[in-house]
Order: sequence, then C-alpha cells, then structure tokens
Amino acid sequence: MNRSELIHQIRTKQNFLCIGLDPDLEKIPTHLLDYEDPIFEFCKQIIESTSDIAVAYKPNLAFFECMGTKGWQSLEKIMKLIPNHCFTIADAKRGDIGNTSKMYAKCFFEYFDFDAITVAPYMGRDSIEPFLSYDNKWVIVLGLTSNSGSMDFEMLDTSHGKLYEQVISKASQWGNQDNMMFVVGATQPDFFTSIRDIVPDHFLLVPGVGAQGGSLEDVCNTCVNVDFGVLVNNGRNVLYASSDTDFASAARTAALDNIKAMRELVQF
Repeated sequence: MNRSELIHQIRTKQNFLCIGLDPDLEKIPTHLLDYEDPIFEFCKQIIESTSDIAVAYKPNLAFFECMGTKGWQSLEKIMKLIPNHCFTIADAKRGDIGNTSKMYAKCFFEYFDFDAITVAPYMGRDSIEPFLSYDNKWVIVLGLTSNSGSMDFEMLDTSHGKLYEQVISKASQWGNQDNMMFVVGATQPDFFTSIRDIVPDHFLLVPGVGAQGGSLEDVCNTCVNVDFGVLVNNGRNVLYASSDTDFASAARTAALDNIKAMRELVQF
C-alpha cells in the first residue's frame, strides 16, 4: 500500500486506528482453547468484527514465534484473512547485517506480503537498505519508544542533540516520506514537537495510547499533519475488552470508542 492509498483509507474510514494483534493464550477467552488453532480463531473474530473500521493491523511477531511452527501457520492464515484495504505491519523489530536483513525482507514482504515492518536502526544504514528496496513497502524505524528503558540509550545526550533525534534525522536520509515511518511512543509527549521538527511529513506509528498511559489528545494536537501522518496503535484495550464469548463485539465497541475520540480531536 503506497502513501496515497494509506491516506485515502484514513480519510475514508475517518480515523487512523491501528489494532495490535498480540494474542496471548493466557489472556484470550478460555472457550477458544477448545479450537484446533485458538490464536487464529481469536484474531479471526477480532479482524472480522473490526476490519471495516480499522485502518491497520499490527501482528506482534513474538506472540506467534513463541508457538513455533503452529504460530507461523496461524500468522499465515491471519495474513490471508486481513482485507487488502487494511494496512498491515509486521511488528518484528528486525535489524541485522545486510544479507540477513535481505532475507528478513524477503520473508515479510514477499512470503507474508506485509505492507510494513518495524526495524531497529542501531546497526546502521546497511541493515535497513534491503527493506527499502521494495516498492510500495514501508520501513518503520524505532525512533523514541514508549517503554521506560528508552531512557537507557535513546535519551542519551550527543553533540547533535539526544540520540533518538540523531537516529531519526540520520535514518530519514536513507528513505523518504513514501517508504519510511518512525515509531514514537505516546508516553513521550514532551518530545513530539522536536520529532515533528525533524520529520514533519513522515508518518509516525504511535503505540502506548490507552493501557500504557499515553494521551490521544497529545498525539492529535502535536503529531497530526496535513496528511494526518499518524497511525495510533491500540492493542490490549481492544483485544481484551472482554474475556467472554462476546469478546469480538466488545472489541468492536472499544475500537469505535477510540475512533470517536479521534474524530472529536481531528477533522477528517
């Protein structure tokens, strides 16, 4: 999905909601454990109840990889189920030497046909370039993350500002606004303005709204640009809105609550 198509979906659906798919066997409704593939059934019902309203889905690869071969099979079925009008993100956080990244890109962009993948930039340009060689695919670079550990390295002072600022500035030179986004945690509102100063036109993937305490209002007031320029991820509040047999309809209600809040803050 290219930039204009993504913007069209945001305008058409009048929101920028990304639903994180983090299926945890210890959290999904217990009645699903009777299915042959509980993880797939859980995600299937979530997707079927929300795909007409959600702009994007972000499967977290760790929740599939931990199940070995079965997890990969579940992911493959899920990717075939997500409609083409929904943007798909492999939350994989890959980043390795060039020939290894080339294989990761082949896996997620060719085999699974994701629209985007999250990557860790700390091995530098040659670890990112293989992902950028694909047309109409996106690299989502970790910029300033929402976890408390972001203070360990991302916030270190350098001669060119904070390390996260240097990373975002440097990485933005490798790609462009049509094939690169940045992860910016919603729990970091004090730094939204500085990030927008560095990459005013790039899309930002914003996790951390809701369960992690980030403010949607802060994101909308500071990060949204003329093309909207954000995908706000909400996982747990939508996925686990109910632990009973009504979990899918409860997920839809939670998603609509998120969308309503976005529409109150942004003119679509």
